[in-house]
Amino acid sequence: MRVVSGTATSDSAEVDGLDAIMASGGERLREWMARTEHHLRRVTAEAGAPLADHANATVVGGKRLRPLLVVLAAESAGGPPQTSAGAERLVRAAVAVELVHSATLVHDDIVDDALLRRGRPSVAALAGRQVAVATGDLLFSRAFAELALNDDVAQLRALSDASSALAEGELLQREDAYAAHVAVERYMRRCELKTAALFEAACRLGALTAVDASAALADALGVFARRIGLAFQMLDDVLDVSGPVERTGKPRGTDLLDGTVTLPFILARERDPELIAFDLPSLRGEDGPQTVQELCERITATGALDEARERALAVVAEAKAALPTILPDGRAALLGLVADAVVERDR
Repeated sequence: MRVVSGTATSDSAEVDGLDAIMASGGERLREWMARTEHHLRRVTAEAGAPLADHANATVVGGKRLRPLLVVLAAESAGGPPQTSAGAERLVRAAVAVELVHSATLVHDDIVDDALLRRGRPSVAALAGRQVAVATGDLLFSRAFAELALNDDVAQLRALSDASSALAEGELLQREDAYAAHVAVERYMRRCELKTAALFEAACRLGALTAVDASAALADALGVFARRIGLAFQMLDDVLDVSGPVERTGKPRGTDLLDGTVTLPFILARERDPELIAFDLPSLRGEDGPQTVQELCERITATGALDEARERALAVVAEAKAALPTILPDGRAALLGLVADAVVERDR
């Protein structure tokens, strides 16, 4: 069994600059995030023991990047109605996105045989696969139950599309397991499905809760979020090869050990002819942990990590350039800080 998950949606190397973003956002942003946190804990607790205990343990410790995007997108689109009902709609949208993200983590830990999640035993390790499946299903169902209270078909469609993308991405990743000749285009498609789609949904949901919800603005913010989500995953895969464990929360090469072929390996294979014939399925053997360390060194020596970083940085630059120029004072800057924070986690 693996020590930690190698999932594409892992929070093991989550953004480091969120504290600075919160400080820059002022009291209003901190209040929104505090309300979201309180509501998130309440929703998981309402399920009743024992599932509530496992669900609550899953949501504890996340950095809340996706709910933050919901809130920032809402304020960028004019903010929710200044009523208690308007505030509740925004908080529910933020909570729904985080619940879907948490559900994927629980299910991914089952697939990856992960023993730990955020430094604590995973649900699968603690209570078994069946309880973990039920816990993930509970989190998914609660996400849509919360969002349904907003009575907005467009919001439900946005989260539903992202959830479908997550499932499709997982299937593609399983199909590609230990397949050495995965193309860059196929890898990028997986990243868009497994990671970027939920980032996009976060910004779309936020924009749709605003007073004068504009489809065009929701689209523009969605494009921004999709790009930073893509860069987020690309850099996460760089960190998997470069480590160290105290920064990423997982042993170096965990994704490769689990058969997930990522951009650094794909690029290194193009630079090092001997890697073309590398037997990835051999990593499943007893010598896998040692072999994968040697493979990471080999990948690093080709310069593939630098190229992967440059590609990710280009995507971040595209994201920032795509931000609408009509956003309220300070909101574009805060969204830009989110994009920068995705970059900073690799430095």
